[in-house]
Formats: sequence, structure tokens, C-alpha cells
Amino acid sequence: MMVAAERAPWQNPRILTILMLVFVAGAASGALVMQLGLHEVLHRASVPSGVIPHAAAPVAPSTATAAHDAGHQAVLIRFQAELGLTAAQTDKLALVLDDYSQYYQSLQDQLDDLRASGKTRIMQILDADQRVKFERMVNQLAPQLTDGASAAGK
Repeated sequence: MMVAAERAPWQNPRILTILMLVFVAGAASGALVMQLGLHEVLHRASVPSGVIPHAAAPVAPSTATAAHDAGHQAVLIRFQAELGLTAAQTDKLALVLDDYSQYYQSLQDQLDDLRASGKTRIMQILDADQRVKFERMVNQLAPQLTDGASAAGK
């Protein structure tokens, strides 16, 4: 059969599956590391007495947006305190951080779309039995990453 010779190497289902698994493993590992404490280290706010948070607004801790806003506010407070920013500098920095946050969210949305598109394309290549096995492999991958990252962090 010349089927394999006619197909580009990147179209090989085995290669695509491996690439998808590596991508998912990397994303899950990064999310897990951030969840297990790196996020706290990066966004710990040390606020000296007398420093008032810039544009402090009431935050409802139950929503993801509120948690993001609280993290954004903590970074701004830390910058203000440790860098001794003026009010004008704090306002400008808040705008830059907002722009960066929106840009980052846009990239995150694009990555989500890319993951979904890649999975859809892989599923189109596979037959019914392979799809079931692939789904099982992807579902089994997350607990393995969680266990491995927990053991490495101990």
C-alpha cells in the first residue's frame, strides 16, 4: 500500500495524537503548577501601612472575574508600594495592566479554540473504536499529570 507515502508526515494519526497529548500535558502541568502555589508567589501583595489601593472596588470573591480583578489589584498594590509610584504612574500602570490582561485573555481564547479545533480534526481522522480509545487516553492523562506534579512538588 502506498497510502502512508502519499500522506504528509504531520497528517499521521499517531503523530497527531502524540502532539495533542503533549500539548494537553503541558497545558495541564502549567495550570496545576499555578494552582498549587506559583500563582500565590507571583501575585503576593505586600502592602505597607498607609498605602491605599488604587481604584479599589468592592470585589465579590465567588466569581472568576472578581478573583481576576483581585489578583490584578494585588499586583497594582504591590507595584505601587514597592516602586513608590505616584498617582499618575499608578493610573498609567493600571491601564497597561488592563491592556495586557485583555491581550492575554484573547490569546487564551485563541489557544482554547486551537485545542478544540485540533481535537476535532484528530477525531475526524479516527474511526469509531479509535475515537473511544483516544477519548479514554485524553481523560486518563489528567489524573496522571496531577499525581506526577504532586509527587514532584513534595
